[in-house]
Amino acid sequence: MTRFVLVLMLLATTVVAPPSYASEQLAKAKACLACHQVGRKVVGPAYQDISSKYAGRDDAQAVLVQKILKGSSGEWGVIPMPANRTVKPEEAEQLAQWILGLKKP
Repeated sequence: MTRFVLVLMLLATTVVAPPSYASEQLAKAKACLACHQVGRKVVGPAYQDISSKYAGRDDAQAVLVQKILKGSSGEWGVIPMPANRTVKPEEAEQLAQWILGLKKP
């Protein structure tokens, strides 16, 4: 009986636990907001502009994940985006998903 209760408790926590998702807080924690903002260009493009640029692309998430992890240059001007070494691959997935979900007002 104890095993059964333990299994039920574990299942309940996996079902009830909130999903892990990216947000402005994750972007802030990983220093992304030092160069990007949601609705306006700073050093790099606004996240809403990035979302618009990649809208409809099947590979959008994968492309953004690689840019977050490895950096990029030349797509938004002469200032390169360095790789963010503090972001784990799963966090890059979350950030890319969040960015792609942003829409211009």
